[in-house]
Amino acid sequence: MAVKVTKGEKKVNYDKKLCKLLDTYQQILIVGADNVGSNQLQMIRKGLRGDSIVLMGKNTMMKRSIRIHAEKTGNNSFLALIPCLVGNVGLIFTRGDLKEVSDEVSKYKVGAPARVGLVAPIDVVVPPGNTGLDPSQTSFFQVLNIPTKINRGTVEITIPVEIIKKGEKVGSSESALLSKLGIKPFSYGLIVQFVYDSGSVFSPEVLDLTENDLIAKFAAGLSNVVGLSMLLSYPTLAAIPHMFINGYKNVLSFAIATEYSFPQAEKVKEYLKDPSKFAAATAAPVAAKPAAKPATAKEEKKEEPAEEDDDDFVGGLFD
Repeated sequence: MAVKVTKGEKKVNYDKKLCKLLDTYQQILIVGADNVGSNQLQMIRKGLRGDSIVLMGKNTMMKRSIRIHAEKTGNNSFLALIPCLVGNVGLIFTRGDLKEVSDEVSKYKVGAPARVGLVAPIDVVVPPGNTGLDPSQTSFFQVLNIPTKINRGTVEITIPVEIIKKGEKVGSSESALLSKLGIKPFSYGLIVQFVYDSGSVFSPEVLDLTENDLIAKFAAGLSNVVGLSMLLSYPTLAAIPHMFINGYKNVLSFAIATEYSFPQAEKVKEYLKDPSKFAAATAAPVAAKPAAKPATAKEEKKEEPAEEDDDDFVGGLFD
């Protein structure tokens, strides 16, 4: 005989389960579960079995359990989850790589028809081609302003037509037409909305960043720090080399414009007094090239006896 569990006992058991998961895992994916059926959710659980656990529940219960757990343990980092628990959401606790788990979750999407009243998550476009419908069905296309023609006793759509825009509600005419054409324009599954990792909550787009993206962002941030430090004349580790170079340029300019001098400025002043030294310094590497000629001359001298032998040979032939 099955023992009935009261609502109070269910809440206690759910609270214990959630608190245990919070103590065990430090990585959590907050996922949206709109239009996800029980069979589809069961397939996702099987696919994630091993490193991850999917937990669904009412937002009020999850928020209450998280607050109580934070008070008992003194660990307030989990309180960052509470603002994310809005709408039809669930939690995926994992020890695996967050990017891999997120990709695995996105695989389990199921095609769904455009039911009346649903908000379209994407634009829906009816492609051109033969529909297989008889001419008596043209009224559906006329209502939606879809150009058609009769070809071999069936209705044919001549151009692609967008009948539903993203964010709009599906009407009865659009739903009936897509159903007749056998088009399931929407696909639903768990969608990662937020990522929790050791007290920090961030957008799932961060998981798509590569090392090159991080390097580029770091370089851009470093450039901003250097620019701001130079503008405010505030020394930072990144800006100090530039400050020294600019300081050297200022002192050098002052030394050139006045009689003041220092060792590093003497050479610059000599070049400015006698510009021909610039040409001499530039031509010095080029002047070293003719040094390779003597070796060629020796080779030519070595080849001369061979040519003389050939002449003697030709002369003896005609004598």
